[in-house]
Amino acid sequence: MKDLKKTNPRLTGLIGELKAASRESGSSIWRDVAKRLEKPRRSYAAVNIAKIERYTNSDDRVLVPGKVLGTGEIGHSVIVGALGFSGQAISKIESAGGKCLRIEEMVTQNPNGSKIKILR
Repeated sequence: MKDLKKTNPRLTGLIGELKAASRESGSSIWRDVAKRLEKPRRSYAAVNIAKIERYTNSDDRVLVPGKVLGTGEIGHSVIVGALGFSGQAISKIESAGGKCLRIEEMVTQNPNGSKIKILR
């Protein structure tokens, strides 16, 4: 069996950046996310807005190692970092007063990874 590697340059760079952030800060959250992103794409998380609403409070930080989808409603502001967002998810999160960030941006804003919930 062939040893397949990731071919997406954004994804390979992100995995390296997450591992480096984990080594520098001593935070295990970034290594955990990097290991999840090293797995096959079919095992990435696909989280709906309704799940974010159910498991978060106002002003929480959420990390989704995959894509955020727009099913459901959200009634409070959250900061969501993900690999990708659907258009409907972006509009619903921002209309509730929240922010949609790429994982790279979340790492630079919070290098220690404190107070971040991972949803899958």
